[in-house]
Amino acid sequence: MAEPGANELRLDARIAELLPLRRTPAGVPIAACGLAHESKQDEGGIARDVSVELQAVAIGELASVLAGASPGMRIRATGFLAAKSLRSRMPVLHLSKIEFLEGNENGFQAQVEVQEKG
Repeated sequence: MAEPGANELRLDARIAELLPLRRTPAGVPIAACGLAHESKQDEGGIARDVSVELQAVAIGELASVLAGASPGMRIRATGFLAAKSLRSRMPVLHLSKIEFLEGNENGFQAQVEVQEKG
């Protein structure tokens, strides 16, 4: 059973778009990307083709990792959903963990998770 206030999403996706790394006025790195997901899911006993596109953002050390990726790379993205801004309620995935899935068939997998200090 999920804890009250739980908000965690894990999605295997392809990086469809990668925006240039930028910094906040305080110098904190921010990287944004578009993720594209396609799969088959079971819904009520029926196989369903599913596709979705979602914006994602990484802040701090994880932003530098994401900025080093390339469009087309496959990743497992984990994070939480939040509204894009006060004016736009569109969901954005705020990344807390990125696993690069490229090359898994050859036994290679990179995983990056940045823990907040505090």
